Amino acid sequence: MRYVIDIYGVLVPALLLWIIVAYVLSAILRRLMQRFDLYRLVWHRALFDFAVFVCLLGGVVYLSEYLP
Repeated sequence: MRYVIDIYGVLVPALLLWIIVAYVLSAILRRLMQRFDLYRLVWHRALFDFAVFVCLLGGVVYLSEYLP
């Protein structure tokens, strides 16, 4: 696991970057769920959104192992 990412000479904590990527992905997913009215199938919307964010963050961190 990378702890620091070098972006043009600026060292950025890797977790911060992965959180931003997961947030963008969850925002896109929330828009899609609203558009297709899939939230009517969810019991508690805020908990569901948080769970999806955590799952996406885990997936992004796992997939970051395969980045060059």
